[in-house]
Amino acid sequence: MILNPTIETLMNHRSIRKYTDEIPSNEMIETVVKAGQQAAFAGQLGSLILSREKKSHPFGAPIYFIVCVDIHRMQKVMEKRNWKMISSDAAMLLFGVQDACYMAQNLVIAAESLGLGTCYLGFVPFMADKLIEKYKLPPKVLPLVGITIGYPAEVPPVRPRYPLDFSCFEGKYPEFSDEQIERAMKQMDEGYLAQDYYNGGKLMIKLENDREETFNGLTYSWTEHISRKWGQWLNDPEELREVLNKYGFEFLKK
Repeated sequence: MILNPTIETLMNHRSIRKYTDEIPSNEMIETVVKAGQQAAFAGQLGSLILSREKKSHPFGAPIYFIVCVDIHRMQKVMEKRNWKMISSDAAMLLFGVQDACYMAQNLVIAAESLGLGTCYLGFVPFMADKLIEKYKLPPKVLPLVGITIGYPAEVPPVRPRYPLDFSCFEGKYPEFSDEQIERAMKQMDEGYLAQDYYNGGKLMIKLENDREETFNGLTYSWTEHISRKWGQWLNDPEELREVLNKYGFEFLKK
């Protein structure tokens, strides 16, 4: 494949969970924020919360961003134009998630291009009570993802990805063959096993049903791990409705 500095930054992405005590300069922070702002958008429906409270950050990172879906700010702009938002929360949330994701990815790429390490944290939306109180969030602001940033104190390997023919489909979506599925699973599992990712990190998820445990540290890998997540957790849509309602989004009805 063709390589240049931008593509090399993208291809070398890895999650960093150990950081040095060195603090990125204000200029670096401003640079990554502006790069985040410069992402494509539907309506600039993403905003950032910046924290420098190192002791309270995941992994003790010196800088912590929370990327938010921000419909509140858009409402304020519309009010100045004497407009009232009638677009549904469902529609605005979809556009807002897109904008926030574009912003987050731009921010991460910019940070990594400057020699910083990053890690996405997807559990953030489910901390509603704590985040609303701590950051004084108004309705229609949804913390979507956290991003830790700092100078890396580790150099983990780049994690595996699916084969291209399991990710990019030209012309139409395919009907997967058993061989194609098994090959993709093998690429993921063997890649993670070679890195001792789950065994070394003691990351095996316990079974919460009547299934018999057939995996151990030498066989448990990515496809079983991700299957246990989506096969055991978050099965009640009421839980998601309650979370979104706390942030002021109401569209999932009982």
